[in-house]
Amino acid sequence: MPTTALTSDTITQGIRVDAHAFYLPDESDPTIGKYLFGYRISITNEGDAPAQLVSRHWLIIDADGHREEVNGPGVVGKTPRLEPGESFEYTSHCPLGTEWGTMQGEYQMKRDDGTPFEARIGRFFLTRQHEAKTA
Repeated sequence: MPTTALTSDTITQGIRVDAHAFYLPDESDPTIGKYLFGYRISITNEGDAPAQLVSRHWLIIDADGHREEVNGPGVVGKTPRLEPGESFEYTSHCPLGTEWGTMQGEYQMKRDDGTPFEARIGRFFLTRQHEAKTA
């Protein structure tokens, strides 16, 4: 497996998207090729104008090169509107049939005047090397 970046930090038009991935061993079963990875996303408006997240697009690639695209409205059932300086955080998960893979994508955003733009989500790795910390 290549050297991995379990995080990404990308800024597009003033919107910072920070992603951090982790392995969920208690939810996985490697004996049947079931690997569950969690990821935490922080979206911060570092620009000078409000922006609202409208929808998402993910490209997920597993270790075998299988590509899956996921599109949908909002994130975790929400379409947050961020004033300058505000952040929104959420945690979600991604199942894979291989021990590692990658995720990347973009959030479709819009300004208050209706102007659309895409906030890029930089590529990050999903890997068993980093398990979730349990409290």
